Amino acid sequence: MGKRGASARDRFARAEFSWRAPDDIDAALLERWQALADMAGEPNIFYEPALLMPAIHHCRGEDDLSLFLLWKGAPDASELIGLMPMTRSWRYRRWPFRHIANWRHANAFLGSPLVVPGAEEVFWTALIRAVEARFWGGFLHIQGLPLDGPLAKGLRRAGYAMGRRHDVVQVRPRAFIFAQGRDADDYYKGAVRPKKRKELRRQRARLEELGALTEHRWTDDEGLDRWVEEFLTLEAAGWKGGEGTALASSPETAAFFREAMAGAAARGQLLRQGLRLDGRPIAMLVTLRSGAGAFSFKTAFDEELARYSPGVQLQLMNLQNLADPSLAWIDSCAAQDHPMIDHLWRARRPIGSVSIALNGRGRGAYFRAVRAAEELHKRLKQARGK
Repeated sequence: MGKRGASARDRFARAEFSWRAPDDIDAALLERWQALADMAGEPNIFYEPALLMPAIHHCRGEDDLSLFLLWKGAPDASELIGLMPMTRSWRYRRWPFRHIANWRHANAFLGSPLVVPGAEEVFWTALIRAVEARFWGGFLHIQGLPLDGPLAKGLRRAGYAMGRRHDVVQVRPRAFIFAQGRDADDYYKGAVRPKKRKELRRQRARLEELGALTEHRWTDDEGLDRWVEEFLTLEAAGWKGGEGTALASSPETAAFFREAMAGAAARGQLLRQGLRLDGRPIAMLVTLRSGAGAFSFKTAFDEELARYSPGVQLQLMNLQNLADPSLAWIDSCAAQDHPMIDHLWRARRPIGSVSIALNGRGRGAYFRAVRAAEELHKRLKQARGK
């Protein structure tokens, strides 16, 4: 390892880990946790207290959940330098394979741990050893990890140094925008072909003919409770409501959303944007700030007005945020090949899953069997697609 890696290793040489049950999270830990989130090398709003605590309260279900904590020095009495919620499961994708994984719920779109810069390899080394000591059997699976940043590099270094096989088992490019004070109009013209821009102007004009079209933007908690209820109603009226995947489709996810939005607003991390037609919401967007980045968390639009593309019109309004000099990037949080987002958001960020073999009796053979099953399934799927 080079000088930079050696200095980081020396700096965190006394790092020690601990585990904390969700019901044993006190005010002192929350304070240290937020301090860690504020300095994390790779921001992840979904693992910050404002979003993870409501998720634990409302979306945990029967999951066996623990917080893995890495400390610079003695546990619970020093600087918190790494954190990730962990769970064990007997279900791995479609197969009954036991494993240990970072915990995510259906509305958490990133799974990278909160780690201070320079401690990435130390974090993964400690996590692997802690999992090997705490859990019996299985393997370690990290989902929703950006594969192009320091955390992924640190995981690779830790895996090689410890002699643990670590395989990238899934990669899904996600739409992404680099901001850094960019001119929104220049970006839009470079991203969208002239014919499409003309069509969007025509749709905007037709929409304005239907009534008074107004744009709204809030970065505080003004009218937040009413706005949240309007969002839940608008989303539930669309296809997500029909499929039962809207936030309002269950009391648990609705409660999570209400609590998370209030928590994010209290910390100044919530950006709400919307379009209204004669005062009623027809398109709404929730963006969450974390460090120098932002996450385009949730959007909803009136599907009865789909011919006018209100969701896309709102995304054009969203491009104005690129001029914010404090904003380096925006993560779309969208699925791969999203029909609305992909033609506007030109950059891509590789988000993937990594499976790591663990030391211990029978674990190596078990991991190889799981990976062989995955590869066989992949080949059969490719053969059927030909």
